[in-house]
Amino acid sequence: MSQHNCSKDGPTSQPRLRTLPPAGDSQERSDSPEICHYEKSFHKHTAAPNYTHCGLFGDPHLRTFTDRFQTCKVQGAWPLIDNNYLNVQVTNTPVLPGSAATATSKLTIIFKNFQECVDQKVYQAEMDELPAAFADGSKNGGDKHGANSLKITEKVSGQHVEIQAKYIGTTIVVRQVGRYLTFAVRMPEEVVNAVEDRDSQGLYLCLRGCPLNQQIDFQAFRANAEGPRRPAAASPSPVVPETFPYETAVAKCKEKLPVEDLYYQACVFDLLTTGDVNFTLAAYYALEDGKMLHSNKDKLHLFERTRELPGAVAMAALPLTPQLFIGTLTLLALLPVFW
Repeated sequence: MSQHNCSKDGPTSQPRLRTLPPAGDSQERSDSPEICHYEKSFHKHTAAPNYTHCGLFGDPHLRTFTDRFQTCKVQGAWPLIDNNYLNVQVTNTPVLPGSAATATSKLTIIFKNFQECVDQKVYQAEMDELPAAFADGSKNGGDKHGANSLKITEKVSGQHVEIQAKYIGTTIVVRQVGRYLTFAVRMPEEVVNAVEDRDSQGLYLCLRGCPLNQQIDFQAFRANAEGPRRPAAASPSPVVPETFPYETAVAKCKEKLPVEDLYYQACVFDLLTTGDVNFTLAAYYALEDGKMLHSNKDKLHLFERTRELPGAVAMAALPLTPQLFIGTLTLLALLPVFW
């Protein structure tokens, strides 16, 4: 809006209704320009592109394009992806009023206008509203010749939507699990890094991870929980929902996640912090989406949260802030051996 000097006050025009392609139409029109197929156009004379994966799920847990795994607060609206072709923004809200636990309640995806392939398209999902179409009612990229190089497909009504953007070699999976949303994407490295000014992309979560002050550091949690206890009256009582006993949380997570990797750990943590069994499925589907979207199956399971050296782009290995510690001390003090 600032670039085009747009007014924040009306008037606004009503969205145009698109004519959907007939049933059985090919994924791409026969006259679709070659540039609207990423692998055919961008890499015609070079090696196949390297694909990367990013996912966000649960309370919320972030797997970045570089396979860093973080658990963050990031309450409110945050950009997951912001490059020359695509913008993805999520909104995270408290699971319970006053609770430190947050989850994704809204997702907005903007596919930017691209040559003769697609018009700009917006996809929006919220709790209990997972549309099988873009905001203007269409299911493809619009009126251009390469319109079907962008296509949305409903896999399970109200629960699972997949968006194929072949012109940028990208696949996006959006799910509603319980009340909240999950997000997963497969994207070529060339598209991931297509950013005009990398220095201004500090909040591009899928690329750079969560800001340090938004991260929950489990190693520091454990160190603090095993240290001397502060008197109960010395700190405010956090809001703790009715949650599962530790043994029950472990048993429920192992049913769906037999490998005790970070997805499993995220599942147990979410059951302990939210008391919502649907977070078990959120972790399970996040792993399943990773199986489908991650190009390197050897890196599917992660077992240690990455702690980068000081000065690294995403984070430095610094101690936990008092604010984060106070908000979770009560829970983790009861579970000193979990992490």
